[in-house]
Parts: sequence; C-alpha cells; structure tokens
Amino acid sequence: MSAVSSGRRTVHRVCTLCEANCGLSFEVEDNRILQVRPDEDDPFSRGFACPKGIAIAKIHDDPDRLRSPVKRNAHGEFEPIGWEEALDHAASGLARVRDAHGAQSVATYFGNPIIHNHGAVMLRSAVMQALGTRNNYGASSQDTSPRFATSYYLYGSALVTPVPDIDRTAYMLCVGANPIVSNGSAMTSPDVKGRMRAIRERGGRIVIVDPRRTESVREADEHVAIRPGTDSGFLLGMAAILVREGLARVDRVRRVASGWDEVERRLRALDLDACARVTGVSLQTMERLAREFVAAPTSVAYSRVGVCNGHFGTLATYATDLLNVVAGRLGEVGGIMFPTPALDAVRVLRLTGGDGHGRFRSRVRGLPETIGEIPSAGLADEIETPGEGQVRALLTFAGNPVLSTPNGRRLDRALASLDFMVAIDLYVNETTRHANVILPPAWALAEEHYDLLFPQFMVRNVVRRSPPVVEPGPGEKHDWEILLALARRLGGGPAGMPAVDRVLNLAERLGLTKWSPRPLLSFLLRSGAWGDGYLPWKKGLTMKDLDAAERGIDLGPLQPGVSRRVFHRDRKAALAPAVLMQEWDAFVASLAKPVPADELLLVGRREQRTNNSWMHNVPAMVAGSERCVLLMHPADAAEREVHDGEAIVMESRVYRGEVRVKLSDEMARGVVSLPHGWGHAAAARWQKVAGATPGVSINDWTDESVAENVVGQSILNGTPVRVFPRAASDDRVRAVG
Repeated sequence: MSAVSSGRRTVHRVCTLCEANCGLSFEVEDNRILQVRPDEDDPFSRGFACPKGIAIAKIHDDPDRLRSPVKRNAHGEFEPIGWEEALDHAASGLARVRDAHGAQSVATYFGNPIIHNHGAVMLRSAVMQALGTRNNYGASSQDTSPRFATSYYLYGSALVTPVPDIDRTAYMLCVGANPIVSNGSAMTSPDVKGRMRAIRERGGRIVIVDPRRTESVREADEHVAIRPGTDSGFLLGMAAILVREGLARVDRVRRVASGWDEVERRLRALDLDACARVTGVSLQTMERLAREFVAAPTSVAYSRVGVCNGHFGTLATYATDLLNVVAGRLGEVGGIMFPTPALDAVRVLRLTGGDGHGRFRSRVRGLPETIGEIPSAGLADEIETPGEGQVRALLTFAGNPVLSTPNGRRLDRALASLDFMVAIDLYVNETTRHANVILPPAWALAEEHYDLLFPQFMVRNVVRRSPPVVEPGPGEKHDWEILLALARRLGGGPAGMPAVDRVLNLAERLGLTKWSPRPLLSFLLRSGAWGDGYLPWKKGLTMKDLDAAERGIDLGPLQPGVSRRVFHRDRKAALAPAVLMQEWDAFVASLAKPVPADELLLVGRREQRTNNSWMHNVPAMVAGSERCVLLMHPADAAEREVHDGEAIVMESRVYRGEVRVKLSDEMARGVVSLPHGWGHAAAARWQKVAGATPGVSINDWTDESVAENVVGQSILNGTPVRVFPRAASDDRVRAVG
C-alpha cells in the first residue's frame, strides 16, 4: 500500500504516540503535511485528540531528525553512510562480539515505541533468535512487568488483561493512575476526560487514590491521598473488608475463579489497622469506600503505573484485580471485562514462545524475565561485571534507557565502555550518542499501520488499518525492514523459528515471495474471533474489509464472560498462584516495620505534552513556563527552609544534584514529584530545541539497586530523598554514586 504523492487530499489515520489510538485527519499536498486535526467522525475517539497528536507532523518534519544512517568515525563524530554499508557494519560489529565472547555478550533494548509498530513487534523475536541471546531489556520492565506477570498467573497469558468498562460503569476507583493525562494506560480509551464526565453525568461516582491531587482528580468526586508504594495495603484492605462484612460475592467468585478458599483465609487474617497505618488512609475511609464499591450497581477498580512502580508492584496489581473479583465485577458489564481483539497479539506472543515469567534470570543479580525481558535496572551490572556472559555489545530500538532507567548516570558511563553498539532510532539522544552506527527508520507517518497490541486493552472492540500519510523519503527504510535486514545478516529470518526461516528465505531467493508483515496480519484476522476462518460460507472479517474501512471497524462494546479469554485448563482465573502468595507473605511481614516520620519520598509524574523522553524537540511541546520542576508541599518546604522558584539540592543514595522547586498543595505531605523524561543536556548538540530546555532526569536520583520482588522491576516511585537549600549545601554539587 502506498500513499499518493501528489494532489491535495485528506488522510484519516490513528495516532501512534500513545495508547489512546485517537483518530486524526491529515491534510496533505505533494507529500507535505499541511494540517493535522482531530477526526470528528472517528467512531472511537469522536473528535478528541491531545496536544501531542496535533503536533505529530512536527516530529516527521523535525530538521534534527536523522533521515539516513550515520557512523561514528575515528574522531568520535557521526558521519552519513549508505544503507548497505550501515547494515553490514551494524551486523558485522554485533556478530564479531557474539563470535568472540558468546551469544550472551550481546544485549538488546526495545523502547516503548515498539508497541505502536506492528512490524517491529512481529520481528523482535526474529532478531533475538538470530543473535542467540536472552539478554533482552526494554521499557516494559520499567512500568508494565507487574501487569504482565499478574495477567500471566491469573489468566494464563501476559497479554490477557481485563479493562475497565468505563462507558457503562457507575463507580470508578482509580489507584495510582492519572488517565486524563496518560489517555488511559492499559485502558485504551480516547477522551478519558469525556468518559469520566459521562460517569458522573449518569449519576455515578469517581474516586482517585494518589499521593498527588492530579489532573484526573478535577473530574472526580473524591481524592484520597496515599503514601507511595503502599497500594497493596489499601486494595487488599478493601477486599478484606468485603469478606469480613459478608459483602463478598462468593458465588460469583467461585464461578469465575479458583483458589478462593486460600485467598479468603488470607483476607480474614489481614491486619487492617496496620494497613491503615502504613498507607496513611484511615480504616474508616477504607471501610466506607469498600461498601460504596460493592453497593454501586456496577463498579470497577483500575490501577496503573503509580501502583506498578512501587515496592510491591505486582502484588498491588494483583490486588486490583482481586478487589474486582471479590466484588463480583470480573467479566461483568460495568466492571473489568476482557476485550475480544480481531488482531490478537496473544497468539503472536504464544506462537513465538514469549509468554511467561521467571523462566530464566539475569547473570549478575538473578533478576527474573517477564515475557522474555530482563529488568532494565540490571543492565549496567551486566555491562560492568566481568566474566562469562558479560554484555559487551548492545542493540537498541527506539529506546533511551539513560533517561528511563534508574541511576541513569551509571548506565551512561557503562554504555561508553561497550565494544560495539547499534541504535535504530530517529534521533541522536542521551543513549544513542554512544552508538557506533545509528539506523533511522522512515517513521510512522510514512507506513501503513495496524493496531496489533492495543486491541487487547481497548474499552470497545475496534479493529483498524491506517494508510500511510506520506511516502518515505528517498532511500528510507521502515523499522521492520531494518530489523529483517539485521536478522538475516546475523543468520536468522523473519519468523524467529529456524525451520520456518529456512523455508521463507529459500522462497524469497527463488523469487516466490517477499516477506512483509501483512500476510501474518491477514492470517491473524481471518483465523481470529471475528474472522471468516477461511471458510467460504462463513461471514467474517478479511483484510479486504479492513482496507475498505476508512476509519476502522467498530465491533461493539465489550462482551460479558471470562472463560473465552482465560488460558488455564479449567478456564477460571487462578487467584492463589504460589509466587503471588509468597509475595503476600512478604507484604504482611513488611507491615510490622515503622513508618519514618520525617521521610521525603520522590515520585514521578506524567505530562500531557511529554511522550516519555521524547517530543521535547518539538517547540510547541516545550513552550510556556518551566515544567521540569520539583513539586513540594509548602509545609514540607518551610520545614526545610526552601522557597518557591529557587534552585535547591536534592540527594538520594545514588545522586546529589540541583533542581528547581515549585510549592504546591496538590502534593501530599512527605511526597515530592518530578516529571520523567527530561535531562537533555548531553544531547543538546543534536537536538537543539530539547537542548535549550534540558531539565533534569528524575532517574538520576532513583536507585537501581532496589527492585520489586516478583518481577525485579525498578522502584521508580517512593525513592527516599533529602532536600536542602543550595546555600546550605556544599559549594559544589557532586554525584555520590
């Protein structure tokens, strides 16, 4: 499929910058994007788009974006080279390290944008198979592994996740999430603000539990402040109250889940007074909310990154689902429901053997994998620690771990010591500046797009194919073409399965076929829940239907039921898996520890005009007042003699540095907050706009040595810090780790 390169036309396409999947309308003439606006007729987003979506063409047109490969020369400078030379150089450098030091000496890091790229998702396993390494790291171990592990143990697959039926619920309990700014993480729902307002307009109620009075609180009925990292106590406490007061929907629980007797025993034994003390939420408040939750005609509990990033992130994610189960809301209209995706990424994950948790562990710290990914907090250890399997080469795909992983300064130093590094990326950034060769893709707007991953999380069943908005520039390659070229040069093929790859490679050499993502997508569609099953008499979706649907196909609201999306043999959710019961025991033991009286805890926050660590090179996204500031409650500031707007010094175990403070009573006492994704000073020469407003990276202060027990995820929320006036500090700001 190719865009028409001449004449003025309107192209309707889904936005691929975040999970919301909003519809956009592009005015295009002579392969130039003239205007971007929300698509008023999109059946899913209904004319909504956030500022990032409206600015998407600015990324495509960014003069600082790479458009051809670059190679680091003998003087350490990047210079342009041709594609064949670049691909040969990249593959030979990786192969040279692999052949000299073994397959595990090569690592990969896949960043967040891969989830918006159907071709790259399909080829990730092919690259890993070709390299022969298990040292795969990525963004999901920073914010999603607890959700994946919970889904794997409860429902039998990491990508089977029930989502809030937000359009039909009467009561929404939102814990550790800011959906109005995130646009619904793990809850693909354009215009969350409009959907939340609709809950209240139909007489419903919204409660937000968060250490900060976030943007979402403005659309809620109640805000409950909670101590960071203690969400397990709040959620398990609510479930325990339902059990003890006889409000649990036990008959419903037994119909949809196994392991209830074990869970009920644990809930009855839970110390609710200790839960209240640790969380900072009174027992009376928990009791009232629990009664409201179960008494509502429909209700749903939803949690996200703030919960995942805590010390008991997996247990707290599990506790969110457990509360829904205990209240009889799993698989019910208005509760948490399973989407029925037309393009089912679960099948891709299971076909390539990626589904699972704890099947192997990292060499140095023994951190467990989750769906084939090792926690990124351990990457610096693997590079710095000598011995068999020491990481000496790295391939990154659309990732910036120097800004997105804990103690990023340490990782920055480690990357400089690598023997060889390849980056597939649009920019020279804080991470890719260490690469020997950078391979820039044509980027999203020049390629057709299929929603492959997000139908697993959509609040309506929708399937879409988006056409390319413009044609690629001369010589540009798509992401999947780059990955496929590397895989083949490294001895692999597109399937990531040697026997299949031999057949596909032979067929291509004979001129019988040429691999692309589309045939596999066609197979997934036709053989899936909404497809025709390749039966001539059966009505169902085919690629022809999808190609003809200008704005996609709305397949309707989520359907009740559980068994059709649960992969355990009994088709029931497993409530008492051993690994989570062990973590429950660890949490109960932690309740006996005292809560420090004067501790400050650092948490992150998301911004509406920020897309993780990028989009800061788009002028409209950084215009206005300074946003990379530390929010702090006025009373905490007064105690520490710091003042609004001044640069102060903040210290954690790993770093001591300056940051500007902004006093705000939206913060709970004892909690300070920095937005993530900033810290662009090192890349200023290549990204001029971002370099003019660099900010600081919150992950300079977070501690890579502390990891969550079940999945080994980084603890990015709740980092203990100290704050003092700059004048009262040392004469110089120094790193301490």
